[in-house]
Amino acid sequence: MLEYVKTILVKVSFDVRLFEKELRKGLKMLAKQELVLLRTWCYEQFSGIYRRIIKRVFAKAAI
Repeated sequence: MLEYVKTILVKVSFDVRLFEKELRKGLKMLAKQELVLLRTWCYEQFSGIYRRIIKRVFAKAAI
């Protein structure tokens, strides 16, 4: 599922609202170990444009 969530996030990364929505949905589908990997990957890929969103969404995830 982790690879699926990554694929979706890349495809919707052109739109702020879609990115946040899909990131939130992705968190619900993944196990805790995968959440850590996804958070790291998100910061590597999107921290330049979506740092605030990533931080806010993962803060609520209680990893």
